[in-house]
Amino acid sequence: MRQQWRGAKPSCKDDRAGRGLVTGSTALSDFRQKLFRYRGYTPIPFLLAMVTFAKPTVVTMLIGAALVLLGELLRFWGVAYAGSLTRATGSVGAPEVIVSGPYAHVRNPLYVGNIALYLGIGVMSNALVPWLPMVALAYFLFQYALIVSLEEEFLEKEFGAAYLEFKKNVPRFIPRLTSYTHPAQERQKPQWSEGLRSETRTLQAIGLVLVILAVIWYRS
Repeated sequence: MRQQWRGAKPSCKDDRAGRGLVTGSTALSDFRQKLFRYRGYTPIPFLLAMVTFAKPTVVTMLIGAALVLLGELLRFWGVAYAGSLTRATGSVGAPEVIVSGPYAHVRNPLYVGNIALYLGIGVMSNALVPWLPMVALAYFLFQYALIVSLEEEFLEKEFGAAYLEFKKNVPRFIPRLTSYTHPAQERQKPQWSEGLRSETRTLQAIGLVLVILAVIWYRS
């Protein structure tokens, strides 16, 4: 469930190859940089543990599935808007800060969606409750907080006042109920088909985990 760059995506070296952000000669030694680089792999140990020790019930399957659906819908919504501008440059980069769609409510909808996804799978599996879900949730909050701090430093340098205004009005992780309004929203439109293509691997990964949990539940 690899995380795409959320919001505006400033120019960065080797990002398309999955090597993360490069902010200068010292960035490679930054722990946050390493978290960003490997963020697509860090969920694997938790997912394996959830499947290995799974004890799903009807109730946990239903509640967890609702959280998974909520998380993926938020991700898909965010990817559809992020892609409409990141693709416009023809390479990594973006012409402006994305303030439309879910970004009008929360600055990091993809990361929030990921947390809901992982939490949902944890609830579905009902594995090592409450310790495994608590450890997983604490870890991902820690990971995304550090990654976002690195991204925000980069975005502030790249977009200056435009990003600072966005940062001032839109929360980092807890969505605001009312939509933030900005003139740029008139031209920032979602690309649903592009978003669906971008989410193909995430959907496949989710589907595989859900099938495994469904089989475990059926056979228990």
